[in-house]
Amino acid sequence: MYAGAKGIFFALSRSAALKRLASKYGMRSRDSFARRFIAGETVEEAIDTSRRVQSEGLHLTLDYLGESVRTSEEATAATRAYVGLLDVIVVAGIERNISLKLTQLGASIDRATCVDNLRRILDPAGRHDFFVRIDMENSPWTQMTLDIFETIWQQDYRNVGVALQAALYRSERDVQRMNELGARVRLVKGAYKEPDSVAYPRKADVDTAFLRLTKLLLDEGTYPAIATHDPAMIDGTLAYAAERGFDKSRFEFQMLYGIRRDLQAKLSAAGYAVRLYIPFGREWFPYFMRRLGERPANLGFVIRGIVREK
Repeated sequence: MYAGAKGIFFALSRSAALKRLASKYGMRSRDSFARRFIAGETVEEAIDTSRRVQSEGLHLTLDYLGESVRTSEEATAATRAYVGLLDVIVVAGIERNISLKLTQLGASIDRATCVDNLRRILDPAGRHDFFVRIDMENSPWTQMTLDIFETIWQQDYRNVGVALQAALYRSERDVQRMNELGARVRLVKGAYKEPDSVAYPRKADVDTAFLRLTKLLLDEGTYPAIATHDPAMIDGTLAYAAERGFDKSRFEFQMLYGIRRDLQAKLSAAGYAVRLYIPFGREWFPYFMRRLGERPANLGFVIRGIVREK
């Protein structure tokens, strides 16, 4: 069921017809169904959401949605949009933290172009004290993502970190390598449908791997981000941190905008740093479908929203 649901929603995310339908109704009004998970389609909407999040004592990272661009021109446009976003964030006075995907910057077109585009973002980000997280995409991109990350790291960029997916068999080795470098890791379970040859097909095995990697990051990592909405994973993290006597400042929790607000508030009230991943932009549909794949129960909420909008 776990792998099957992700596979179904991954396939639906590639449907042009469904994307057109969702785009018509998803952001039509303030209470449209997609706005539960997406801050909006414009930078202005994302900034407004970010201010509200900060007012609640939570941290944030902004993500301009988009992935798998097909041309160098599209990659250049995405790069310019991110550089512009940095300027807007500085003027707005909100927390300076963003995330991005390398296929949005041209990884599928030309690796050198992608590296150049990433540097065009990291350079002004460094001057303005931003932290930039490189998101992890599905497994065909894992090695290239980490290779590009290490290329940037060896060029002395330190305002950058990377995400790793507990669902992949290889991730323990990757966590160890990032710990050796002193790089900051965002640990997630993994939202993509992956073949059994590269990833655990059972949720129980993913959970076991997640907790194992969490302990490795807490023991040897550099300010890791434990990204989960699963109470069992959160409790396991807290129990291990208490057992080892780790201070709350050693790590942070990360969650997605619109999901488990009760847990966000509870952890923040207990003195833990909680960062919300705030996505925005017109290319929100693939991201939105992956969120449904992680929690199919949300589908009823979406259907009711579409009926209401009609």
